[in-house]
Amino acid sequence: MDALSEVLRVVRLNSAVFYNARFSAPWCFSAPAASAVMNTLQPGAERLVIFHLLTEGQCRLEVEGLPPDTLHAGDVIVFPHGDAHLMSSAPDVQPAPPADLVALLRRGPREVRFGGGGDKTRFICGYLSCDPRLCRPILTALPRVVRVNLRGQDDPGWLELSIRYAVAEAAAARPGGAGVLAKLSEVLFVETLRRYMAQLPPEQTGWLAGVRDRVVGKALALMHAQPADAWTVESLARECGISRSVLAERFTHYVGQSPMHYLGRWRMALAAGMLRSSSSSISRVARDVGYETDPAFTRAFRREYGMPPAAWRSGATKPQGEVSA
Repeated sequence: MDALSEVLRVVRLNSAVFYNARFSAPWCFSAPAASAVMNTLQPGAERLVIFHLLTEGQCRLEVEGLPPDTLHAGDVIVFPHGDAHLMSSAPDVQPAPPADLVALLRRGPREVRFGGGGDKTRFICGYLSCDPRLCRPILTALPRVVRVNLRGQDDPGWLELSIRYAVAEAAAARPGGAGVLAKLSEVLFVETLRRYMAQLPPEQTGWLAGVRDRVVGKALALMHAQPADAWTVESLARECGISRSVLAERFTHYVGQSPMHYLGRWRMALAAGMLRSSSSSISRVARDVGYETDPAFTRAFRREYGMPPAAWRSGATKPQGEVSA
């Protein structure tokens, strides 16, 4: 049992690969912010995480406000917050016309080729849509750009090879190919998170660093595995084998909030998902996330989302100023 697995268990990621690209130098591709293409890629989605898997060659990556970077074969580059970005064979190459992007996104997982005929670079590009409330612990812990490499001396590259095979299957329109590809895209995201966590320095703070910590990770896992239990800092500390004060201090150091505040927000995220995705009564949802009375649940829900549970379930527009991290 670990907190990352428990979060991913309830997140309900939806994924797809939207193109398999073969570029030849000189080339440049300008990718807009995820919010600009969300309706095209996944109508009704609230959050998109964009990824690129570089399978051959190398390229230059530019994101506004960050230093340029060079990507190499085997790199996975993830944009957890959907930042616009520019990829190119070299600086100062003009990007392809924006109109080409819309056509690209509508074609599905087939190979797209353009460029000047020079050195080759190949990408598999895709996205995952997710509930921003349930994904908040992960997304808020990630920087604007996450980069890991799938290749190494101890890694046979099975995931990269599997995704390349699945892309070919989906493009050939064989039964089940798109479904396999979607599942492998989710595996790619999880494996990227795991490798990113392994790279974090010992002094790193944040939710993912907390998951890696023996004490904080256990407390997080307990709350995520049993969110409706009547947890207190004392009971969590007892399960973790440390004092109440040490747990409170250590948890706040890594996660940036107290254990009880964190648990309350996670319960509200679960409740929001249940209200939208199930027909359970509001009373049942309240009990399922740890509230003994409807009024207490309604007050907590209104504090978090600015409206009562019934209005949320009906799809009322969220109040201006609410931020989904």
